Amino acid sequence: MSQAIKKYNRIARLLHWISALLIIGLFSLGLWMVDLGYYSEWYNTAPYIHKSVGLCLFALTLLRLVWKLLTVHPKIEGEKWEIQAAKIAHFTLYLLLFTIFIAGYLISTADGRAIAVFNWFSVPGFGSFIENQEDIAGIVHYYLAFTLIGLAALHALAALKHHFINKDNTLKKML
Repeated sequence: MSQAIKKYNRIARLLHWISALLIIGLFSLGLWMVDLGYYSEWYNTAPYIHKSVGLCLFALTLLRLVWKLLTVHPKIEGEKWEIQAAKIAHFTLYLLLFTIFIAGYLISTADGRAIAVFNWFSVPGFGSFIENQEDIAGIVHYYLAFTLIGLAALHALAALKHHFINKDNTLKKML
């Protein structure tokens, strides 16, 4: 049945593009905020926004996975190796996202404090599980964020390649 589907449904497309914008925004904000000085007016605000948006993206990503499991979607187009590479890339994107979410949580809650999400609610902190948790998790968070952005760029380039070179429906399915 999924072979007959030519496009992702509206909700799947919306979740995809909101996720893409949030990931790019979080990456940009994260890069900017690590160099803020203590006396910057953004010293506390930028991390607060980064954590709040990050936790919203976590919820959105869970919703996206559930939606993906519950709905039909178009088949992946391309050569056999391209289809396999796309499946691996999609799995890896989700794996990176969840690892980054966990690392961010471990950074933010190492001191036992909860994470306030836009003052709507708080996610409890359980403190440190290992020595230097915030430093180790910070390194993981930082480097995996770069890996995620690199893989997302490759994902976008692959869609453009399919659109302009293969002239298939790959990009149009998500627009």
